Amino acid sequence: MKAKPAARETDPEIVAADFKLEDFLPHRLAVAAQRVNRMLTHRFEDASGVSIPEFRVLAAIGRYGVLSPSMVGERTAMDKVKVSRAGASLVARGLLKQSQDPSDGRGRLLRLTRKGATACQNLIPLARQIEDELARGLGKAEWTSLAKALMRLDQHVSGFDAPAEAEAAD
Repeated sequence: MKAKPAARETDPEIVAADFKLEDFLPHRLAVAAQRVNRMLTHRFEDASGVSIPEFRVLAAIGRYGVLSPSMVGERTAMDKVKVSRAGASLVARGLLKQSQDPSDGRGRLLRLTRKGATACQNLIPLARQIEDELARGLGKAEWTSLAKALMRLDQHVSGFDAPAEAEAAD
């Protein structure tokens, strides 16, 4: 049996002479989001033992009231598995109550318990404090521009998924 020849190294400048990952906006957004999430995770878990997905579920239900897990996913842009895990953890800890959806026998509805409402109210000042810390890294005009640009980018990108979702439903 013949041995495979050793893989030859390629000069990186030949492969991607005009592409720098560190300048690629999707990569930069992902890195910034990961760093912010890491900071949020430490702060929320240290303060309350609530994870970021759990906080997002609490905050969505706190804002909109009774929601199905799929509506939580839509409101938070979280996938079904993450919503399910966060919801189950919050139910087990007595922060959410889960009941059957009367209009859909297989569906479930989630609502805050008193304990969950209190937890959510206690976390909101921390969330605002963290946001203020992030904002201090930019000028007021930059912060406002960033918020507007992210909203517009999100709206623009959300249109990319719509045709694929529509085709999948057919």
